[in-house]
Amino acid sequence: MWGLIGAVIVVAGGFGLWLAALPSDMAASAPPVPASETAAMLDALQPSRKRRPVIAVIGLNDATETTDYVVPTGILRRADVADVLMLAAGPGPVHLYPALNAVEPDATIAEFDAAHPDGADYVIVPAMSRDDDPAVLAWLRQQSDKGAIVIAVCAGAKIVGAAGLLDGRRATTHWYYLKDLLRRSPTIEYVADRRFVIDGNVATTTGITASVPMMLTLIEAVAGRKKAEAVAQDLGVDRWDARHASSAFRFSRSFATTVLGNLVAFWNRDAFGIALEPGIDEVALAQVADAWSRTYQSKAVTFAASTSAIVTANGIRILPGLVAEAWPQERTVSIFPDRRPEAALDLNLQAIAGRYGQRTARVVAMQLEYPWAETVP
Repeated sequence: MWGLIGAVIVVAGGFGLWLAALPSDMAASAPPVPASETAAMLDALQPSRKRRPVIAVIGLNDATETTDYVVPTGILRRADVADVLMLAAGPGPVHLYPALNAVEPDATIAEFDAAHPDGADYVIVPAMSRDDDPAVLAWLRQQSDKGAIVIAVCAGAKIVGAAGLLDGRRATTHWYYLKDLLRRSPTIEYVADRRFVIDGNVATTTGITASVPMMLTLIEAVAGRKKAEAVAQDLGVDRWDARHASSAFRFSRSFATTVLGNLVAFWNRDAFGIALEPGIDEVALAQVADAWSRTYQSKAVTFAASTSAIVTANGIRILPGLVAEAWPQERTVSIFPDRRPEAALDLNLQAIAGRYGQRTARVVAMQLEYPWAETVP
């Protein structure tokens, strides 16, 4: 008995020392990006072929990150400056995490290759449940060899790195996976304080929500500033440059204690319903569902009247998580269809703060690597 008590004391003491060693939260400001650097980024993203660009957004059937897969497609399709195709590594739907269940892709990578033998102009690579899928890695290398600009969103950088496309390049990724990326690809030159980095024909971004400024920058490169401004206004985005305060996003003591506290409260788990309706805004839907599924106390569940795919405003076919006619009103989540998509994320972070506390809302924003102002727009 005394041995057991001693072991518990040692473990508790070690845990306390680990927790105490973690850094505290840090406020930081994003340094400006020189105009020359922005111009170089736009120049690097220029399409190399004189045709309407073809953009492929690849997903792993097993599990692909919700926002990383859905939001780039939604933004690029609403711009209507390219043919945007959602691809899957193999037949069947692309299952998403941590929310939205699954999406019916437009084609498999094999079908895409048959229809586009000269390859895509751009390839968007989301975070996936595995970084070592042989088919995905081989296809990325092939697309790069054919001249595609490869854009890794969030931890999609680990996949692009595993394909060897980041060797010797400047890059970034989600703050949580940075050490892992640099360990696997030690020749990468990490660039801090940039929400996205472009080196040659490869671009990388920081965490999940960085797909928004990255896609707006791509639209600007393809179709000009006015088109990008119009799409940004439609989304509710004020700016989309590469400014970022990297030091504000890290595994802090507050982050760890909040997550652990929420995990320990295992009896307090909520399932919030989001009604899938034809024409729903996919950008707001993905970000809101993602946010509510990252509190460590709740999960967002999409529902519809049947198992059939629901087609969003920009043609994404989402399979509902549950079949239901309705959901209890007190357990529903709104994507605020009367507001701009970016406002929906801010409003739901405020709702998360109201239900679970400000620290949990900050944990969600930290996972999304979202520079949240903590004010309702």
